[in-house]
Amino acid sequence: MAKESMKAREVKRQKMVARYADKRAALKAAGDYAGLQKLPKNASPVRLHNRCSLTGRPKGYIRHYGISRIVFREMASKGLLPGVRKASW
Repeated sequence: MAKESMKAREVKRQKMVARYADKRAALKAAGDYAGLQKLPKNASPVRLHNRCSLTGRPKGYIRHYGISRIVFREMASKGLLPGVRKASW
């Protein structure tokens, strides 16, 4: 389970990326790299980190499902994921 402060930091970064997306695109299209440098660091989408939507775990993230490998395995063994069959784990 991830710390609540880490989850909150990610949410804050996502909001900041969304807030500066249009301005960032305009500066990039104009080729104004000095203007891009003046934007906050967390306004860059590169700084976002994928986290499991259920546990907040940052590692072992499966992008298609939006969850970590551990949660994926638990849900698959319970039959909660359609189209996924347990083979031999």
